[in-house]
Amino acid sequence: MLDLRWIRESPEALDRALARRGEPPAAARVSALDAERRGCQTRFQECRQRRNALSREIGKAKAAGEPADALIAEVSRLKDAEREAEDAERKAAAELDALLAGLPNPPGDDVPDGAGEEDNVELRRTGAPPEFDFAPKDHVELGEALGLMDFERAAFLSGARFVLLRGALARLERALAQFMLDTHTEEFGYEEVSPPSLVRSPALFGTGQLPKFEHDLFRTDTDHWLIPTAEVPLTNMAAGRILAEEDLPLRFAAFTPCYRSEAGSAGRDTRGMIRQHQFYKVEIVSVTHPDRSAEEHERMTLAAEAILERLELPYRRVLLCAGDMGPAARKTYDLEVWLPGQGAYREISSCSNCGDYQARRMNARFRPAGGKGTRFVHTLNGSGLAVGRTLIALLENGQQPDGSILLPPAIRPYMGGCERLE
Repeated sequence: MLDLRWIRESPEALDRALARRGEPPAAARVSALDAERRGCQTRFQECRQRRNALSREIGKAKAAGEPADALIAEVSRLKDAEREAEDAERKAAAELDALLAGLPNPPGDDVPDGAGEEDNVELRRTGAPPEFDFAPKDHVELGEALGLMDFERAAFLSGARFVLLRGALARLERALAQFMLDTHTEEFGYEEVSPPSLVRSPALFGTGQLPKFEHDLFRTDTDHWLIPTAEVPLTNMAAGRILAEEDLPLRFAAFTPCYRSEAGSAGRDTRGMIRQHQFYKVEIVSVTHPDRSAEEHERMTLAAEAILERLELPYRRVLLCAGDMGPAARKTYDLEVWLPGQGAYREISSCSNCGDYQARRMNARFRPAGGKGTRFVHTLNGSGLAVGRTLIALLENGQQPDGSILLPPAIRPYMGGCERLE
């Protein structure tokens, strides 16, 4: 949610920010609804004050035995006017709130302009893609050849965009999650959390998935929603709270299933595990002081990169342009891992600084030490990492001529010492 006072003072700044995201201007509509709402409030107060004054005059007139019919009629008219002003204020406020709820976060000044992924800026590459003396296979061929990845049975059970992992691949999925959690909690100071996978609407509104992305979520008939990412419950751990400054930053990590309808991805990544309705992810979230969110963003991204480096996976860091970021983010780094089966880098983590955008939506604040009043916290979230895509990357980068998969040393202790899948 954006600061309404900022929009009042700098309407042109809002429209510039929206233009950078490829969105139409909205400042004029916000200003009009805000003025209408405030005008209704003023009319209501004026009617109330006048009616109270007339009520006192009616009392005096009756006490003096004087006629008060005209005054009583005026009070009745003012009551109707109050109700009309109140109804109009509610209508304008609801329209204003709905408009503000749909506006994205202004991009940071250091975010490049651009409309889509072709305008993102590659910052650096780490690790060299492996060289094969054979034609590399993708994870579907490798997993099915091992007899441990079954899309046909998953489709029988659940339909398209699901997979059934067995044996060593099921264990590898679990091993990767534990390796990631151990790294984030023991080395980077994130507190492990096991959150609910079902949340209510206010939690999704707080992090910005509602109302904009309702079509991409799964909803139950009990008015719960399946989480699209653990960002939702983890960030909402600060919702409605006033934290002490000395308690910041809060850092959380969780391994959860994630559920997405992929409503807007028809025809994209239909083969394999790249884009599924259910997948697993280790999410990391920070709630921090506004003055330190930029450095926390770098810290979080380095924590995600550490997983890739220890698994010896080649990757690159990309700074997203204004038009390719999620609506809640003001700056996003994507980490993209090399997949030999596709001959391309693919996203495996997005680390975003959301500033106070989510905090305003969920009313998450802190009280400055020795100061008065409260301020909104800043929130950040990142994948640390997407477990399924990490499994894909290990299969494709570790493939051998005989179809076996060489595992990197870092994951072997979590696999009971297993060095190779075959």
